Amino acid sequence: RPGGAPGRTPALPSAGGGGVAGTVREAPDGSGFGKGDRVAALPVLGGFATTVAASTETVFPLPDGVSSDIGACLPMNYLTAHFVLETRAQLAAGETVLVHGAAGGVGVACIQFAKARGATVIAVVSSEAKGEVATAAGADHWVAVEGFKDAAKELTGGRGVDVVVDPVGGDRFTDSLRSLGDDGRLAVVGFTAGEIPTVKVNRLLLNNTSVVGAGWGAYASKRPGFMRRQWDAIRDDVASGRLAPPISATYPLSQAAAAIAELAERRVTGKVVIHPGEH
Repeated sequence: RPGGAPGRTPALPSAGGGGVAGTVREAPDGSGFGKGDRVAALPVLGGFATTVAASTETVFPLPDGVSSDIGACLPMNYLTAHFVLETRAQLAAGETVLVHGAAGGVGVACIQFAKARGATVIAVVSSEAKGEVATAAGADHWVAVEGFKDAAKELTGGRGVDVVVDPVGGDRFTDSLRSLGDDGRLAVVGFTAGEIPTVKVNRLLLNNTSVVGAGWGAYASKRPGFMRRQWDAIRDDVASGRLAPPISATYPLSQAAAAIAELAERRVTGKVVIHPGEH
């Protein structure tokens, strides 16, 4: 669950599927939604179905012109990106952001969000193909994992970056800290590398840098209405297409297992969408 996304490990059997989009069939009075409204939602579990129930806290109005395929891919990663960069890292226009795992779902969302807020983005990737994905998402530069610290320093004229987004952790963490300029912020989003790094706090003292946790789910679950305020903050960017997840494949519901296998075996670089009918 990227960015500390809300949810828990379910008892089996259960249906997966965290993000969905479609039309409202029924809504409680006072929810602000009515039958026929187009929405995106984040049930966290149970999305692989033709009819889905979700708390009104996690249902969001879908702008006209935004497809249901796009809508289903938005809430998890793009609300995470908003939380990481705006709420926690306090990104300002004109700053430079370095994004690890830049070709992944959260990485692409962070690239697009940072660009929509007027930042320069340096994407860190493990291959040229993933660099092309990051560039297509809007990154100004892409650099290889090996040597990313020196590349970031060179691209910033030796100054260092203002923000590092790190969903990876592991042994690159120390070089991420060294990539920061004065007053820089490193946002800890996750540990896909497996190893949880430690911080030598003298590195923070030397250049007045910060390491901030960015656990979106834990934060949002304690603050009713927070996710909807986030959605309202990004809605214009969604409507304009500035925030638009790349979709690499679609599957019918009957092939949900094959869609999951595509993800598990890392054969896709964008989002995978499951349709309720046969396509």
